Amino acid sequence: MFIDEVQISVEGGHGGNGAASFRREKYIPAGGPDGGDGGNGGDVFLVADQNLNTLVDLRYKKLYRAQDGEKGAGARRFGKNGEDLIVFVPVGTLVYDERNRLLGDLVRHNQRLLVASGGRGGRGNARFATPQRQAPAFAEKGEKGDRVELRLELKLLADVGLIGYPNVGKSTLISAISNAKPKIADYHFTTLVPNLGVVSIEPGKSFVVADLPGLIEGAAEGVGLGHRFLKHAERTRLLVHLVDLSGSEGRDPAMDVLTINRELAAYDPALAELPQILCANKTDLLGDRLEKTLDEFIRELDGAEVLAISAVTGQGVEQLKYRIFEELQGLKSQEEESLPKDIYVHRPRPSRPSLEEFSVVKEDGVYVVQGAGIDHFLARVDLENPDALRYFSRRLERAGVINALRDAGVANGDTVRIGEFEFDYVE
Repeated sequence: MFIDEVQISVEGGHGGNGAASFRREKYIPAGGPDGGDGGNGGDVFLVADQNLNTLVDLRYKKLYRAQDGEKGAGARRFGKNGEDLIVFVPVGTLVYDERNRLLGDLVRHNQRLLVASGGRGGRGNARFATPQRQAPAFAEKGEKGDRVELRLELKLLADVGLIGYPNVGKSTLISAISNAKPKIADYHFTTLVPNLGVVSIEPGKSFVVADLPGLIEGAAEGVGLGHRFLKHAERTRLLVHLVDLSGSEGRDPAMDVLTINRELAAYDPALAELPQILCANKTDLLGDRLEKTLDEFIRELDGAEVLAISAVTGQGVEQLKYRIFEELQGLKSQEEESLPKDIYVHRPRPSRPSLEEFSVVKEDGVYVVQGAGIDHFLARVDLENPDALRYFSRRLERAGVINALRDAGVANGDTVRIGEFEFDYVE
C-alpha cells in the first residue's frame, strides 16, 4: 500500500511539578525549603529514514506523545526529564502545520525536525526562598507540552523519474533495471502506486529510479491521478521519458511525447526544464519496420536524440542504465549544492510571554484580565495553596494588573476573571 499524505497530532510531554518540601533532620532545627524542580517533558521529533518509502505506518495512529517529566522531590532532588519521541518518516516528507505553513522538508537520511516541544518542569519551593520569604510552602506546576496538528506529504526522492503514458512499459523497465518488483500485465490503465527501485551499475555506483504513473492528457488539471503523481516528479533530477514506439495502444508516439511535456510544463514550468532522456520502447514489436518507424519518430520531433530499447527482451537496456548514470554524475554537484547542509532542524523553544503585556476589559459586569503571560503564569500556580495564591497576587500587583483593575473601576466584591478562573476582588 502506498500512502503519500497523512494527518497526525503530536504532543510534547508535560513538565513535572516542582516539590514543596522542607528539610527535617535531627540536630538541624532550621533546615529550610528543599523541594526540587520537576523534569522537563520530552520533545517530539520527525526523523527521515531512507529505508521507508511510504507514510502507511502513520495512517492508523493519530496521536504521538512524548514522555512527561517526573515531579521533583525533597532534598533538592530534581525530577527526571521525559524521553524524546522519535517518529520516523520517509526521506522526501514535507511537514505542514494546521495553518498549512511549511515547517520542514526532510530530504536527507537522519535529518530531524522538532515538531512539538515538551513543557518545562515546575520549580520546587527551594527556588522561591528569599530573605523576606524564608519558608515558601508552595511549588510550581509543570508546563503542558506543545500540541500540534500536522499534515505530512510525501514527495518521493528519487534520482530518476520514469514518465510516459500508461502501458508504455515503465513497470517492465523498472523491473528490468532495478530490484523493484511491480505487478506487470497488459493493462490499459495506469499503475495505481509509484514503484521505487535501486539500480546498481557496479559496486559503489547506483541510483534510485521511480516509476511515476498517472500521466495522461489533462493530468496538470487533475485528470486521472495527475496531481497525485506529478508532485513526485518535482523531486527527481533527471526524467526518462518512455514512449511506445510500436503504437500498440493506437496512439501516435510523437504526439504522446509532446502531450506529456505539455502536462509537465502546465503543472510546473520547472519540470519542463528538467533534463530528459527520450527512450523509445517496445521495439521488439516492430520487426523489419523498426528502422523506418524510428527515423519517422525522430523527424517528427525535430531530430531529437532517442534511445531505442525493448524492456521485454533487454535490447538497449544496459546502454540506457549507463547513459542515466553518466547524466546523473554531471548533475550531482549541482544537486548537492541545493540541498541543506545541516541535517538537524530545530525550532527554538518559545520564550515565556511577559506578564506586563495584558489588557483589562469589562464583560457583562465581570472584569476580564487577558494576556498570554498572565494565562501562562496562572497555569503553573497551585490555586488550592494559600501561599501560592498570595505569591500570585503579589506578582500581579508588580506587573501592574491591580492598578489596571482599579483604573477600570473595580470595587470590592466585583468578579475578576483570569483565564478559566474567577475571583472576588478584595482591596
